[in-house]
This record gives sequence, C-alpha cells and structure tokens, in this order.
Amino acid sequence: MTQSKDANATDPSRRDTFHLSAAYIVLAVMILFFVYDLLGSGDRGSSIPYSQFLSYLEEGRVSSVTLSDSTMRGELHAESGSELQKFHTIVFEDDDLLKRLQAHKVIFQREVRSPVIEAILAWVLPLILFVGIWTYIGRRIAGGVQGGVMSLSKSKAKVFMETTVQTTFADVAGVDEAEEELREVVQFLKEPQRYARLGGRVPKGLLLVGPPGTGKTMLARAVAGEANVPFFSINGSEFVELFVGLGAARVRDLFTEARRNVPCLVFIDEIDALGKSRGLGPGNLGASDEKEQTLNQLLAEMDGFDPKECVIVLAATNRPEILDQALLRAGRFDRQILVALPDQVGRTDILKVHLHKITVDPQLDPAKIAALTPGFSGADLANLVNEAALVATRRDAAQVVESDFTQAVERLVAGLEQKKKLMNPDEKRKVAFHEMGHATVALAFGTGEKVHKVSIIPRGIGALGYTLRRPTEDRYLMDEDELLGKIAVLLAGRAAEKEFLAKASTGAADDLAKATEIAHEMVVRLGMSEKLGLVSFEPQRPAYLLAPVYGEFKALMSEESARLIDAEVRRLIDRGFTMALGAIRANREFLLAGVTRLLAVETLDDVTISDLWQRLGTQPIPEIYTSSS
Repeated sequence: MTQSKDANATDPSRRDTFHLSAAYIVLAVMILFFVYDLLGSGDRGSSIPYSQFLSYLEEGRVSSVTLSDSTMRGELHAESGSELQKFHTIVFEDDDLLKRLQAHKVIFQREVRSPVIEAILAWVLPLILFVGIWTYIGRRIAGGVQGGVMSLSKSKAKVFMETTVQTTFADVAGVDEAEEELREVVQFLKEPQRYARLGGRVPKGLLLVGPPGTGKTMLARAVAGEANVPFFSINGSEFVELFVGLGAARVRDLFTEARRNVPCLVFIDEIDALGKSRGLGPGNLGASDEKEQTLNQLLAEMDGFDPKECVIVLAATNRPEILDQALLRAGRFDRQILVALPDQVGRTDILKVHLHKITVDPQLDPAKIAALTPGFSGADLANLVNEAALVATRRDAAQVVESDFTQAVERLVAGLEQKKKLMNPDEKRKVAFHEMGHATVALAFGTGEKVHKVSIIPRGIGALGYTLRRPTEDRYLMDEDELLGKIAVLLAGRAAEKEFLAKASTGAADDLAKATEIAHEMVVRLGMSEKLGLVSFEPQRPAYLLAPVYGEFKALMSEESARLIDAEVRRLIDRGFTMALGAIRANREFLLAGVTRLLAVETLDDVTISDLWQRLGTQPIPEIYTSSS
C-alpha cells in the first residue's frame, strides 16, 4: 500500500471535498439573498414611473403604500377599474408626499428590515468571502505547496512498502557489478547484526553514477523490493523552494520520518539539483542562497545519524563532477557505484528481459539485435523493443521478427523515413556516390564495423541518405591508426564526390564536423602529435563552468601552440582524406556497382553488400594511402 506523507494535500478525495464545500457555501449565500428578498419584499407587482404613481394618487385610486429608503410598494382600489392592482416605484425626494397621502386617505407604513440580517449581509458575509478568497489564493501560491502555508516544511517523499515496490534484481540486467555492490546493502538491511559483529559498518550513503537511462532508479527500487523495508523516494529538485529555509526544513522532516521507520532506505534522485558545488560561480548567491542552505542541512543530517540505525541513503546522478566535495567525503557518500552503459552481453540480457513483454519470433536471436545497438542504454533498449512491436503492428504481423528490430533501430538512429520527399535524379546520384563512399572505405580499412545497410531514402531532418554500420565487438581502447581510419570513413563521402563528380556538395557538413572533432581530440587531449609532444592542452576548469569548446582553446595557450594545433589538426584531416581517396580508387568497380544498385532499389542490405564486396572489392590499396606516417 502506498502511503504519502502529504496525503492530505495530494489525495483527490480531499480536493473534491474542498471544492464541494465551496460550492455549498456559494449556494447557501445565494439562497440567503433570495429568502431575504422574498420575505422582505413579497409580491411587489409591476414597476411604474413615479409620475404615474402621482397621477393615481390624485385620481384617488391608491389604497395603501409601504415605504422604504428608496422604493415604495403599493396597491390600488379594487373598484378602480384598472387591471393593475399592485405596483412598485422609485421614491424621489418629496417633502409633501406624506401630506398628499393623508389628504387622499391612503394607508401608509414604513418597511422595517431585520438588523441581524442586515448586519450579516453588511459585515459577516464580506468577511467570510474575503477569508475564503485569501485562503484559496494562499493554497494556490503554496500548492502546490502541498497542504498550504502551514505545511510548507513537510517532506514530499513518498513511502513505498513491499506491496507497492515489486521491482527486484530479477528485473535488472546488464549492470552486474552495480548489482553485486547493492546486494550487500540488502543483506545489511535484513541482517544488521551480522555486520556489527566485528565492529564494521555499511556505508551511510551510496552514490549511483552513470549516464541517463542506465537504470539507476530501477536499481534503487530493486534494493527496496529485495530488502522489504520502507522506501523513501524524492527528487533533488523537490527540496528547493522559492522561500529560503523551506528546503532545509524538508530535509529535516525527511530524515525524521526515516528514523521513525528503521530499517529503511532513502533514495534521492537527481541529487545534482540539490548538491551542486558551493562556490562563487553563476547561480550561487552566497550563504543565504536556498540551495546552499538545503545542501548544508543534508550534510548535517548525514553526519547526525548512527549507522546502527539502519538508515541507508542512496542517491543518483549523471553529473558527479559538479557535486560538492563535502557531499562525497567519507562518512556521507562513502562509495560511488558506476552504472555504465551495458556492453553487448549486457544489452543481450536487457533485451531478454523486455522481449518477454511482447510476442516475438521464437527464432529471434537477441545477440544479433544487441550487436546493432552499441551505446544504447537500458531505457533506449526498452524503447527499441516497443518501437519494434509498433513496426510489426503496422504491418499486421502475428509476431515481431528481426527485420522489425532493424527498422526500429534505423528509425531511432537515423529518424523517420521521408519517402514523400522527392529528390531529382541528379541529387539521388550525388547521395548514392556519397553513401557508397562511406561503405567502401569502411570495408576497405576494416575499422571493426560491419556495413549493415546503405540507403538513399531521406530520413529525419536533413539526412538525404545514411550508411548504417554495426560494430563487430565492444571496444574500449583505440590506437592512432584506428582513429585515422575513423576519420577516413567520415571523409569518404566527400572523397567519392571529388573522385566521381568533380564537385563537392553540402552533404558532408556533419561528416566534416565529426572528423575535425576526432582530429582535435587526438592533438589536444590524447598526445598523438609528434610536434606538440605528450602535452595535454585541455584546461582544468571549475566544475560549475561549461566545458570549453574548440575555439576557446586558443585563449588558454600561447599563439605558437595554437598555431601548431591548427596545423596538426589540418594534417590529420588531410591524411584521413588521402586514405579515403586511395581506398575508393582501389575499389572503384565495387563503388560503381553499388551506386548502380542503389539508384535502382534505393537500399542495400548487408547480404547484398557482402556479395558485391566479395566479387569486386578487397583490391590492394597503395601504401602511400595507408601509411600513417
């Protein structure tokens, strides 16, 4: 059963009750006005001008009148012959009115209203309305502050019990190392005496670090599910409020509730929103800043509880470099657990978890799908499985097959096909040469990637064609020749245009940017330039500042070094282009045959490309084009 410490503020039934009560109050006021008006005035008859009343009075037709401050009600004699029997009119200032009424023997009286009701209408009712409006505005300003002004300091943390948290380690895959670290936390929550036997203690806090979508939140939920303990979950941004001091009060409230429910687990997601490094950079206004006070309170709370209380704090972030060092020191977040992007084996395991949720072909091999998805996170793979199911649904298939996953990968990586975007024959020919240039150089240099598909069908925004390459294995280190090969593959499209079309097109803009970035990293950060030596020119900057871009390096070094860096980057780019040109010239027949097929069918799969390469490719490339010297 899910319990919220702010149930009074977030429970829909309580909101409905409040709105219903407000409606009853308004209805009661309306009924009060109606009854008072009905009792006070009765049947007032038709409205007539005051001049007509004076005419009736002079004719002796008026029987009786009732006077008030500004109005008058009256009746005519029944024998007057007029259809009008009752009337009312507005009274003007007339000092002789009473004398006239007496002269014509008209019965008159003064209308007396209840002073209690008048006092209610004049004083009490406006006060009630003012308080109601003020309360409503206060709730809106605060509420969202969940419960109004009096509960501003209350924690928004949601407490989950085992009946709600059904996630376990069986639902987590691809992060075996992180899972092993967290299993120890589960054991401590279940058997704290075992760890206290020799005087040891489990860390107070564990920080889950990794890219977005790698499963940090799911791991935290799995710990709560496995340990069967109360689970306090809150986002770091929920601590930060408009008013200074409220965030710190929420931190105190959260840890107070945690101590009442030991053993328990507190999970703070996106802690970088709360624990950003304190300093004089943008966004830090000094000691009175709300974020800084909230962080100080969190540091104090983590120091203030005894590990034997069995309160463990888990936090997650994808930006550990901006966290305050005081938060990461021993005694607070003692350990940092890396939740990295999964390798091919991990991606296979993750796919197996998600494939159980859809109807797939029994012959489908998850390892082949995993090979198509280098760099995908767990969230990306879940999205891929869903996208493949949608692709199969569109073609009214009974099962999801491998081709559906291939289309889903292409859609996620390259974008949606733009088949209605018509290109003229000259443009299609240029795109075909460009894409076959990429495929030719990738096959010629064997860069550890298999060419999976080549297409000249426009996709996404601005992509007129694409070459889909699939890594043959996960790589963690690359040498200089391999990086030069990557640059050559990126520049192969422009090289093919120069070799066969004699003119360059705008299609290589993205390729040039990526190739320049790789060459710049080789020179500035990786020390792969003999002229510059083993020097890293990447500046160390405060964590609250953005990473420098390419143009900013020149301001951080001497003019001579900047000139050498520009020259070395240019040399690597020219070298990669020469390598690409040599591979294309050595495999001219393969490229031309591929272009012919592309213009005919628009898409070449891996089987067709492999067949063409075996028949027409693998020609020796002159050493002048392959040497990295």
